[in-house]
Amino acid sequence: MNLHEFQGKQILSGYGVSVPFGIVAISRGEAVEAAKAIQLKTGSDKWAVKAQIHAGGRGKGGGVKIAKSLAEVEQYAVDILGMMLITPQTKADGKLVSKLLIEQNIYYAGPSDVKEFYMSILLNRVTGRNMVMYSPRGGMDIEKVAEETPEQIYHEEIDPVVGLQGFQARQIAFNLGLSGTAFKEMVKFVNSLYNAFLGCDASMFEINPVIKAADDRIYAADAKVTIDNNALYRHPEIAAMRDLTEEDPIEVEASKYDLNFVKLDGNVGCMVNGAGLAMATMDMIKMSGGDPANFLDVGGTANAKRVEEAFRIILKDPNVKAILVNIFGGIVRCDRVAQGIVDAYNNIGAINVPIIVRLQGTNAAEGKKLIDESGLKVFSAIQLQDAAQLVNEVLR
Repeated sequence: MNLHEFQGKQILSGYGVSVPFGIVAISRGEAVEAAKAIQLKTGSDKWAVKAQIHAGGRGKGGGVKIAKSLAEVEQYAVDILGMMLITPQTKADGKLVSKLLIEQNIYYAGPSDVKEFYMSILLNRVTGRNMVMYSPRGGMDIEKVAEETPEQIYHEEIDPVVGLQGFQARQIAFNLGLSGTAFKEMVKFVNSLYNAFLGCDASMFEINPVIKAADDRIYAADAKVTIDNNALYRHPEIAAMRDLTEEDPIEVEASKYDLNFVKLDGNVGCMVNGAGLAMATMDMIKMSGGDPANFLDVGGTANAKRVEEAFRIILKDPNVKAILVNIFGGIVRCDRVAQGIVDAYNNIGAINVPIIVRLQGTNAAEGKKLIDESGLKVFSAIQLQDAAQLVNEVLR
């Protein structure tokens, strides 16, 4: 689950990570009042006005501005609120901005006294260990830095048995070129950041930039936080932060029925039980000349109702020209899936795309009989490769 910047910073602050003082606003009036409150608390006479959407690169699209007066705060709030913000990480039509984060200025004493770094914590899937990835070249595209100057990208892998060690935090501060008070502050920052990562069951933290201010204080100037969905049951306070308006409405609907759904750009709808089988099914579709329109795992306990809802969701995509149902009956019963297919036909109405069904495992014969006796126009297959080939044929 992705969080807004202001939400991520709330979590970081709770673990002792230094973040700029900020207030969320949803109107220009609230933005001005927030700026006044920030000035009263911090003495800051400049403010960052930042669009809150689930995407990076907001500054490039005009979603981050530095205001030097209350009048500018108001004007930037008017300009940004309600805009469709387009960044390298949004779709072509962008995302609607409905919230702003107004923050204190942390570039005090002039930009020449400030340094920007990049830092993220994530899982290294090759080694199975968490790692801190960081660079002295922050405030820019880390992908570009990695491509042009890979020697400027550093890693610290963390042993899960002993956790982040003191020498590793010091090594990070050293590689960032810090000394004195800034060195000590960075060591503290890294330790607090890693504790936050573990404590909230995050799958990724990305802080770009991490700021060394003119007084050697270290701040998380930005915060891109992704929480592991499988751990949300342990963090109801974080689960409550979910912003459904930032998510694909079809994926939100799918989650109501415990369907694992991700929309893609292809023309073949997929309905499979099990993530591994779903990935194999998508590969076979590609190898047979088609393109998957979605990833959809109905789960190991799928019943007729869930299968019917899965059909409804797949058919909402106008690009879908065929549907491949690939079910291996281990826990799930194939006859239940077959009944769901029949119910979908009867309840949804006219289904104008061909459906290819492959049922294997528990009650597969009963499931096939249900479909064969329904009179529906459904193509059946035994082998996965045969099913994928049928998809290719019906798309011609």
